[in-house]
Amino acid sequence: MNNYMWLLFIGTFFSAFSQLLLKQSANKTYKNPIFEYLNWRVILSYGIFAAVLFLNTYAYTKVDMKYGAVIDTFTYVFVMVLSYFILKEKFTKEKLIGNLIIMSGVFIYTLPF
Repeated sequence: MNNYMWLLFIGTFFSAFSQLLLKQSANKTYKNPIFEYLNWRVILSYGIFAAVLFLNTYAYTKVDMKYGAVIDTFTYVFVMVLSYFILKEKFTKEKLIGNLIIMSGVFIYTLPF
């Protein structure tokens, strides 16, 4: 894996983290509806999304698209793991099976044929 693939992988992790921030924000109640959109979690989350977008745009100039699409699927795995540790969500059988299917697809797709 070259350095640019690592950039994509790191960006995937930060995308998952920003999704958790959005979920935390959605689980809160606010006095004024405008603060559902103007709070630090939402602003930081969209800032992270924008930074990852620029990071990915640069990294894709150095990495084949087929690898980028595979690396991007790790977002689902990161969201599941971070949700367990941060949001205290439980691993369900369905989540585990879904993530195993994703990882199997990544493995099969990257086999050198």
